Amino acid sequence: MRLVFMGTPEFAVDALDALIREGHDVAAVVTATDKPGGRGRKEVLSSEVARYVRTRDLVLLQPERLRDPVFLEALARLEAELFVVVAFRMLPEVVWRMPPKGTINLHGSLLPAYRGAAPIHWSILNGERETGVTVFFLRQEIDTGDVIWREHIPISAEETTGSLHDRMKAIGARALCRAVGHIQNGDHTRSPQPAVAPSHAPKIHPHLAAIDPSWPAEKVRRWVAGMNPHPVAWAVFDDRKLKIYRVTLHPSQPGDLPGQWIVAYPHFFLVVADGRVSLEEVQMEGRKRMDIREFLHGLNRPDGVAGICPTPSPTAEPS
Repeated sequence: MRLVFMGTPEFAVDALDALIREGHDVAAVVTATDKPGGRGRKEVLSSEVARYVRTRDLVLLQPERLRDPVFLEALARLEAELFVVVAFRMLPEVVWRMPPKGTINLHGSLLPAYRGAAPIHWSILNGERETGVTVFFLRQEIDTGDVIWREHIPISAEETTGSLHDRMKAIGARALCRAVGHIQNGDHTRSPQPAVAPSHAPKIHPHLAAIDPSWPAEKVRRWVAGMNPHPVAWAVFDDRKLKIYRVTLHPSQPGDLPGQWIVAYPHFFLVVADGRVSLEEVQMEGRKRMDIREFLHGLNRPDGVAGICPTPSPTAEPS
């Protein structure tokens, strides 16, 4: 089938690659514009999809505005039967209505659960035991269109956003190919999303990764897993941001007060509402990522209370 693919991050690359391997005619790929970055903003930063496309003989389109008449004319000239969207920005109606077979989207949840930009993060943050992928037809209201294909994915107790992302991108690519194949053959079905209250998955900003010591230990564990590998959960220790990559949970001890940092070599604990969280892998601001034994060796503090973790501001990070 002749199609146009639209996507930006790594999650979309597997889907694009799978469609090409299935033999579909990818007329063009639409992705984000290149941006300046790096030290002194002298580097040119391209999306993962753009980097992939440049290694292959594919047409690459990077419009700044999706309503730009020049871009719309270029899309129309491609005469694609279907547009396929994976992790891209919201499309205007003039774009998603263009192809005769419609525009479909691959989303990282079992819609209507976790509509929004960060479904993988929020499924871990909220302690879900199952998620999935949904392929659906686009319409004006975000993530609300008719479903073509769904795949269920179990979530293990050890799952992080990173590990779930890596499993989901492969499962999602296969699901997308099945959906496109059914559309090509004309034997696909369109099912309304289940009539249940939707949940939402807003974009993850760095300040949301802050750990609050008044939380229960299980919520802290979920936050660390859900923010790994990006933007990474953090708390304030010695007036600096301490990123936290892995933790284990322990019962509280007599005299513990939420917010206390406690050195008990080889452990480094944060006391929370109903126990202790033992940090296993961390990165202090301005230093490298390290396991907790290496961190404590450099910290060189005696066993005991080593400070107090402040309750984070709703929007601010430590300076």
